[in-house]
Amino acid sequence: MSQRLQRLQQMLAASPGDSFLLFAIAKEFESLGDLDQAFEHYLRLRDTDPDYVGLYYHLGKLFEKTAQLDRAIQTYRQGIAVAKKAGDRHAWSELNGARLEIDDSDDDI
Repeated sequence: MSQRLQRLQQMLAASPGDSFLLFAIAKEFESLGDLDQAFEHYLRLRDTDPDYVGLYYHLGKLFEKTAQLDRAIQTYRQGIAVAKKAGDRHAWSELNGARLEIDDSDDDI
């Protein structure tokens, strides 16, 4: 386990509701190649803070990396709805672009 990951986990223990720390831990696990733990933390973040817009792009890409394209598309769609609700046009555009790379349906999103 990396020192960075240990430090992030200590910080999360002190602030268990911190969405950014959950996200950072998921990214750290992903960079270390522990995809199961990355998924666990991304999904925990989605359950505890479904309005955390930054989650959806990275979770979708992880689903793509593990050949779970249907789940990636579903995740991008969820993120698009969250970004739209938040008025985050940049995130909406990134999520829609990622979705269009793997989903050629003409759904109006």
